[in-house]
Amino acid sequence: MNASFPESLITLSQVYPVFFYALVFIVSLMVGSFLNVVIYRLPIMMERTWKREYQEYFSEQSATAESPNAEHATDAKTHEDSQQPAPFNLVKPDSTCPSCGHKIRAWENIPVLSYLFLKGRCANCETKISIRYPLVELFTALACTFAVFHFGPSVQALWAVGFTFVLISLLFIDIDTMLLPDQLTLPLLWTGLLLSVFNVFVSPTDAIIGAAAGYLSLWSVYWLFKLATGKEGMGYGDFKLLAALGAFTGWQGLPVIILLSSFVGAIAGIAIMVIQNKGKSLAIPFGPYLAVAGWLTLLYKSEIISAYLDMVL
Repeated sequence: MNASFPESLITLSQVYPVFFYALVFIVSLMVGSFLNVVIYRLPIMMERTWKREYQEYFSEQSATAESPNAEHATDAKTHEDSQQPAPFNLVKPDSTCPSCGHKIRAWENIPVLSYLFLKGRCANCETKISIRYPLVELFTALACTFAVFHFGPSVQALWAVGFTFVLISLLFIDIDTMLLPDQLTLPLLWTGLLLSVFNVFVSPTDAIIGAAAGYLSLWSVYWLFKLATGKEGMGYGDFKLLAALGAFTGWQGLPVIILLSSFVGAIAGIAIMVIQNKGKSLAIPFGPYLAVAGWLTLLYKSEIISAYLDMVL
């Protein structure tokens, strides 16, 4: 066989489209379970890295200041390295119940089904499990299947699935922590630029201009707002995310993303402030609105632009 794996998969999906959509749904359910791990652990990994770098920097400065002998400083560093904590990453330690420490067995970790079978409780201590876990799994599966159904059996569909995985991770991480990790936004940006070389979604020119314009547009708003008010209205993660979305949708998609995200964000922000009664001081993450708007724009950019032009002309 000379055909590559993606081409073989696309050919098979064209012959058996129902099988293809079912496969995407099931695989996305399983990936959604892993995304729950990413959403929870990645911010903790980042925080631990920041703390370790902070401690290493100041411990080295302190050791050097107290002892001019470099050998003593090296011995202190070696002693610290020998006391490193247990690994904590996306693979280790194994998933456990946060209440009783019960190790989650394979049959207890089947997406959605395990939650329903266990009635939303730990198999050991019966502590209630957050319903968000199965909802993230189901949301991931439905969004990916919808994207694949929209593009049909194609290379675009496969990359749209990966695009969806990253955006879902960013969406929930930003909701939880007000962070948009470089570990996700930068690979998404470079992937969009590389895909443009093969004209998967847009041309290289459109992707490069989209990435640059996406970053600089929010960067400019950030500095104008800061100069006018002395406050930071958004974070640099938002700039990088919009740059990545611009790489996927091209510069033509940026107005759509900005308008959609701003409109939905404004409505949601007002609703949250009214419900929580916190006034203008309430910090609201902008990343989730950018992610949703970027996903919709990737799928419906042409339709949205055409509908808008028909409405105003």
